[in-house]
Amino acid sequence: MKLHNYFRSSASYRVRIAMQAKGLAYDYLPVHLVKAEHREPAFASHVGDALVPALETDDGLWLNQSLAVIEWLDEAYPQTPSMLPGNALARARIRALALQVACEIHPINNLRVLAYLTGELGHSDAEKTQWYQHWCRTGLEAFERQLVLLAAERQAQGLAPSRFCWGDSLTMADCALVPQIFNAQRFKVSLDGLPLTMAAYEAAMATDAVQKAQPAACPDAQP
Repeated sequence: MKLHNYFRSSASYRVRIAMQAKGLAYDYLPVHLVKAEHREPAFASHVGDALVPALETDDGLWLNQSLAVIEWLDEAYPQTPSMLPGNALARARIRALALQVACEIHPINNLRVLAYLTGELGHSDAEKTQWYQHWCRTGLEAFERQLVLLAAERQAQGLAPSRFCWGDSLTMADCALVPQIFNAQRFKVSLDGLPLTMAAYEAAMATDAVQKAQPAACPDAQP
């Protein structure tokens, strides 16, 4: 398989974590977003939204959208550790947590949105940072509230407390959370008062999969 991605891309990071966790080998093909390489025909002609990541399968098919790619990996390689383990309810909880990050936090804080703020709309870098910090923190507070609710649900069901976002193993929810915290730290977002969120993040960071998938470990990594 071939993974087209950018080392700082949150969505790319999600897929790298999942592939490392599942022990799947792939060729790393960098697509530099700042240099607009994702808009060049060699890449954009295969992906309608011209965004990373994109995964080329062994059959030469192109898959896009990180969470869809992760679910495909689970279905195509069921013999490896699942990113959506458990029963239907557990999988729904994991999906919901991943979507809270991927749909509620990330879209309004990604590179193209920030570039539009400082470019076409003429906002300063300070205003851009304020925008990022506000929406990221608001989203993470909602994520924390959801983890509190899920912790109470697990307790009522007699389940052990979660070490990760849900349960005692790395899941798609952690694949989404880790890159979001990485970016939050880059933009100096306050992470105080998020005990369950940060505990799940630290548990994920301690895994080999996350360590191997980190942006600093990518071939195209830059300071």
